[in-house]
Amino acid sequence: MTDQITPLILSGGSGTRLWPLSTPERPKQFLRLHGDKTMIAQTLCRVDEHDLFAPPIVIGAARHEQLLLDALADADVVGGSVILEPCARNTAPAIALGALEAGCDALVLVMPSDHVIRDISAFHAAVERAVPAAQEGQLVTFGIEPSGPETGFGYIRSGDALPGMAGVFESRGFTEKPDLTRAQEMLSSGDYFWNAGIFLFRADTFLGELQRLQPEIYGAAKAAMADVIRQGVVVKPQEHEFARVPSDSIDYAVMEHASNVAVVPVSCGWSDVGSWDALADISEVDEDGNTIIGDAKARYCSGVFSKAESVRINAVGVKDMIIVASAGEVLILPRGQSQRVTNLVA
Repeated sequence: MTDQITPLILSGGSGTRLWPLSTPERPKQFLRLHGDKTMIAQTLCRVDEHDLFAPPIVIGAARHEQLLLDALADADVVGGSVILEPCARNTAPAIALGALEAGCDALVLVMPSDHVIRDISAFHAAVERAVPAAQEGQLVTFGIEPSGPETGFGYIRSGDALPGMAGVFESRGFTEKPDLTRAQEMLSSGDYFWNAGIFLFRADTFLGELQRLQPEIYGAAKAAMADVIRQGVVVKPQEHEFARVPSDSIDYAVMEHASNVAVVPVSCGWSDVGSWDALADISEVDEDGNTIIGDAKARYCSGVFSKAESVRINAVGVKDMIIVASAGEVLILPRGQSQRVTNLVA
């Protein structure tokens, strides 16, 4: 393969389900949750194979400018650009900005900035499998091979293999977060994969579909990028133009309506780290099943995930609990209930 792929890293998430550690001022992509680097720095390091990837384009909130620049430095990124969104407008407009910056003939790999991928080689192999389909005009989504009937993810169904493209399949549609019964049925069929929000396509393919399906988003995003302000690697779209962009996700705006969608299944140790339960599931445990991070102790405990910052946590005789202390706040809840954290910060 001769064409380099431009990574397009989305850093607009707020990470409210990981409160109190994740806050609007420093959401989860800027935290060291799993490993020695922040989530966004790990994402950038994931695409530093220069034979395969061009310098990245990172898209994030204007208020996080310094955090974004720090992430580039932490990952030793050379080149690339940081597009600062003046206001939040969801993933479809953000990707439009990135595609316009990359250039129409660019292959772009869209990735969230706050996910974990533990098998980088498997992920790179899947990306390379997807390249021929993307070059021929497919909007390729990477389907994560499910490990169980998860009700917190959307799914994509695969169909027939695309002719001459090993490991690439046509899409037979998306399914939003199902109930448990439906999730079990989909898992049994073997045709459904988790929708991780990772995509590969030519910039002009995506922009063409966006213009056809969502002309308001396309027009406003194009106007916002027509006369940008450039300061080093920082790109500032026109605020008054971007403010009129309708807010919508790439799934709702494009992927669920386009006919040229393909699926590449992959098993790469992926996690969206979307909750304290998800983080606990991928963390190392001791012989009692406990994960103890920071200044914390657990005695006669089992299945406890404990993370302490600036204050000590002491737990005795508890089981299957999540205990997090940060910035003067303490969170305590049973394992399996972490999706309810949003009720505290809504």
